[in-house]
Amino acid sequence: MSEPIHIVGGGMAGAEAAWQIASAGLPAVIHEMRPKVGTFAHRTGKLAEMVCSNSFRSDDDERNAVGLLHWEMRAAGGLIMAMADAHALPAGGALAVDREPFSEAVTARIRAHPLITVVEEEVTRLPDSGRWIFATGPLTSPALAEALRRETGAEALAFFDAIAPIVHADSIDMSVAWRQSRYDKGETEAERTAYINCPMTKAQYEAFVDALLAAEKTPFREGETAGYFEGCLPIEVMAERGRETLRHGPMKPVGLTNAHRPWEKPHAVVQLRRDNALGTLYNMVGFQTKMKHGAQVSVFRMIPGLENARFARLGGIHRNTFLNAPTLLDGQMRLKSRPWIRFAGQVTGVEGYVESAAMGLLAGRLAAAEALGRPLAPPPPETATGALLNHITGGADARTFQPMNVNFGLFPPVEARGGRRGRKDRYLAYTDRAKAAFRAWLAEQPALAAA
Repeated sequence: MSEPIHIVGGGMAGAEAAWQIASAGLPAVIHEMRPKVGTFAHRTGKLAEMVCSNSFRSDDDERNAVGLLHWEMRAAGGLIMAMADAHALPAGGALAVDREPFSEAVTARIRAHPLITVVEEEVTRLPDSGRWIFATGPLTSPALAEALRRETGAEALAFFDAIAPIVHADSIDMSVAWRQSRYDKGETEAERTAYINCPMTKAQYEAFVDALLAAEKTPFREGETAGYFEGCLPIEVMAERGRETLRHGPMKPVGLTNAHRPWEKPHAVVQLRRDNALGTLYNMVGFQTKMKHGAQVSVFRMIPGLENARFARLGGIHRNTFLNAPTLLDGQMRLKSRPWIRFAGQVTGVEGYVESAAMGLLAGRLAAAEALGRPLAPPPPETATGALLNHITGGADARTFQPMNVNFGLFPPVEARGGRRGRKDRYLAYTDRAKAAFRAWLAEQPALAAA
């Protein structure tokens, strides 16, 4: 049997990389430090544990870049998307996942595969030989982060990520709140009522913003500076940018009608999204925070309908680490100074569950092809996967490199045909082009087709 390809980290990217390698008929070893060595955000030792939101975001593969990425991963036989689909929850046009059964299913499939071995150990140094994929994610252990710093000769970049609270559904006052997806989006009644909405008057909103700004926050440690990923800002940081910021962000009232007072337009709305299949837990959408726990309880109970809320989990903040990938990685995701090591997932500077898993899928296929003696060209930049790869391996300016979600701004522009395109038509042109290019890329690698 061939020498195994080693994967460090059993999150979304690591699990997907191992699945792709094993699907190509090659052995893979996942080195996962949990549960022996824990992190701030993880609660279990399961693979692909969801630590922040339970949403994979939009599942629209015709006019949305992340939905297109879903499509590409499904087309490539991705394990993460298969398990997400199997454990999906109603969420309007989004793909939300029942987080615990999802990670349990990924773990079971990985551990049952005859070509995959899971070793519970912490890797603290960079290997001198072999084939390796480092998919340690944003919570890379301090020892390994120090080894990376010594190798790259520079401090790893870092930003701060925040987690939103989760509320027990039976503690929400449904005489005040109501169920509705924004714009009644969804094909079924369950999808159209997937969110719980809590309305605010102008006076309630102003008092809430005041409380957010005055609340006691978790301080940064000495030497740390506040750099946040723009797509996951703490709610109080958004409030500091202007009193109306929240009303145009996570608390926007558009597309919603108060079922109890349909004649009265809310000034602001707090949405909660179902977090498990039982419907007993709801995630406060966009309410990631760095407030201290006592402050969270008092401030969030100011929200109409949540006056008696019981919290299954309060929010928090943790430090995330990622590489300056444009300077350190080549076009095959290999560390330039040690080309037997690839990187995948959020540590490369992509942001989000789906983007992380996609980079794991790609790293696994590239490593497998190399091991089989059939080097594989990366997917073209017209695809969502290729656009992300291009961004982290040279498309972004290394001087200002920050974590990035997939978006159409990363794609080569679509040429207008027959005059000016509207935005929706332009997005459809992006996805049509991407799907054709991705199908062609998959067709070039029949030996790597997923089992």
